[in-house]
Amino acid sequence: MSPGSDASAPARPLLSICIPAYNRARFLAPLLESITAQGGDDVEIVIAEDASPERAEIAAIAQAAAQAGGSMPIRYVENPVNLGYDGNIRQLVALARGCWCFFMGNDDLLAPGALATTRVHLAAHPGIGLLLRGYSWFRGAPEQIAGTARYVTEPTRFAAGADAVAMCFRRSGVISGYIVDRDAAFAAATDRFDGTLYYQMHLTASVLATRAALAVPEVLVLCRDGTPPEFGVAAAEQGHFTPGGYTPAARVRMVRGAFEILAAHASPDDPATRDTWQRVVRDYARHFYPFVMDQLELPWRQYLALCREYARTPVGRHPAFYVNCIVAYALGRRRTDSVIERLRGWLGRTPRL
Repeated sequence: MSPGSDASAPARPLLSICIPAYNRARFLAPLLESITAQGGDDVEIVIAEDASPERAEIAAIAQAAAQAGGSMPIRYVENPVNLGYDGNIRQLVALARGCWCFFMGNDDLLAPGALATTRVHLAAHPGIGLLLRGYSWFRGAPEQIAGTARYVTEPTRFAAGADAVAMCFRRSGVISGYIVDRDAAFAAATDRFDGTLYYQMHLTASVLATRAALAVPEVLVLCRDGTPPEFGVAAAEQGHFTPGGYTPAARVRMVRGAFEILAAHASPDDPATRDTWQRVVRDYARHFYPFVMDQLELPWRQYLALCREYARTPVGRHPAFYVNCIVAYALGRRRTDSVIERLRGWLGRTPRL
């Protein structure tokens, strides 16, 4: 039964703040404080702990936060076995009772005022299936903002189908602040893409095939920069990812996984979805820098081999992909980041090429 379908049940929350928890216990209390400090009896917090070595510490922090009281209920669930990143995202959708799932990475923070801003936009734009937010990332303290990504300068609605998917598919890669209609996401449940680390992109393509998307300029989440990834423990992730960093092979695996998901929803050979396919692939090619930025210290022969592997994916048909790879390696990460941040400051949003 779908949450809230029982007429005798309590009113359904507007938002379920969904936290996939695996290790990183030291970051959980600040995350929970950033959420509960904003208040609201229309919000619940759901934590799904994924059988990590730090389970006991995570449980203690979650239980202490739940016992502290307040208007925002906290539900803590322990997965009997490790589901992995994708499986735990799917698990949280199933657990959520809210009308909307608002995902948070377990090392990030909710930006001040984010819940109030989200309520305003959802009330003003009924019928959408996904809300695309701005986000910032910080190093050290939350006040030390290293960069900000926003995609619009004012709230902008994108029509269901190619417009919405092309805008939101790649930009759904960062899980913090991923806001999706809960029931539509639940209806799209599948384990087909476990091990891609991009289950939310499947949800994006599924939901936005028939629902509009709303992009807003406000920064709703603060992402902690530099925390080593924990992927590689779940059965579907083993052999592809190694906890502690991203190898060149892991990065290629992620790009291929994204296009595997896209191919399940759109095809260059299908007239009905050809436009979606072409626009998403073009978007990746034009904004490929994030997939090479942490590999720019590789010796040039290894970097060239990495780019050749990328070129075997659909982006290899677009000149913009090669420009991204060449310019980024020539400038290096520090100077490339500086150029991008200057463009963002000048435009008021991330460039759309």
